[in-house]
Amino acid sequence: MRKIYPGYLAFCAAGLFLIMLISSCSKGGGSGNNPTPTVKPFATLGLYEVDSGIYKRVFIPISGVGTSTSTTYYLVFDTGSAGMTIDATGLIPASMITSSGITVPGDSAVVNGITITNKTAVVSYGDAQSEISEYGNLAYSTVIIGDANGKITTKRIPIFLYYKIMDVGSNTQQPAHSNDVFGVGPGYSFANNAIGSPLRYFASANGVLSGFKLAKFSAAAYTTNGTYVNDLLTIGLVPEDVNPNSGFVMHQLTYYSQGGYSPDIAATVKYNNTTVNATILFDTGTPAISTIENSGASSNLASLPANTPITLTTSSGFTYSYTTSSADNITQVAKPSYTGDPRTIFSINFFNDNQFLMDYTGHEIGLKNN
Repeated sequence: MRKIYPGYLAFCAAGLFLIMLISSCSKGGGSGNNPTPTVKPFATLGLYEVDSGIYKRVFIPISGVGTSTSTTYYLVFDTGSAGMTIDATGLIPASMITSSGITVPGDSAVVNGITITNKTAVVSYGDAQSEISEYGNLAYSTVIIGDANGKITTKRIPIFLYYKIMDVGSNTQQPAHSNDVFGVGPGYSFANNAIGSPLRYFASANGVLSGFKLAKFSAAAYTTNGTYVNDLLTIGLVPEDVNPNSGFVMHQLTYYSQGGYSPDIAATVKYNNTTVNATILFDTGTPAISTIENSGASSNLASLPANTPITLTTSSGFTYSYTTSSADNITQVAKPSYTGDPRTIFSINFFNDNQFLMDYTGHEIGLKNN
């Protein structure tokens, strides 16, 4: 999701360590040849595609946090942030949740298998015109990722457990669990650098790279009630995913002392007769409208007309073109001084047309046309 960070640093996320399954055999006497081990990703899971009538979202189900397994929560799958944030409501006793915070006696408390620390923070999403803030605590817990369609369980990992979510512009509190986020970016959370992508915490073995791959989302599968689409998320990368013949154009990421590796990619964006040198975030957490930042724009914020052709070309040579319409690929042009963020954000529509790969081991993002 689009977020605000000091100095316009990039979004944060973290790395992932996975388990590889190796099958091997040996022949007696040492005279036979050992077969080449089969390298497999750790898991392949589906995601839920939802269309509210206004926004499109992709959610990942979480069917367990600690020993709380009676309710499945649906978190926004977000390539633009780092770390899992989830409302404490329903996970810990209501008596521990007050209007001013989560009650933690001493340094930490263990409740329902969740270790809640006294380290508090605020996580913000959006830009200067539409900011949402979550207030809560660093916590540690096992997490069941997925549901009856397929699931995996993490070891005890750091998460952000929040007790309150506020719309900053209107100063109104939002409903519980209305902004739960599953951030899978390559760095660390600005709220607490202990928090990173939940996918980074699986143990790894030789041959499997830490990372994930997204298949192209199904543009026809977005429904009001949500449609489960199989095999959209592959956890763990095999060598074939990142070799030069994979079709992915790889982009080396930049490391910052605050936030770690950034998911931002240098590119040029062309629309009408304008070319903009841009820093791009490809963001599954931005649900409907892509925003091209242009400091020379004629107004603070304006939507491009339908049938406007747009082409982006990254510094590594990946090219993608699309045309705006009144109902899809909606794109606006904004001044960074107005949004508070200089990055150009391409929304979930990008992922309906392209494949995406995050290599935590090599600190790279791969993009592939379909």
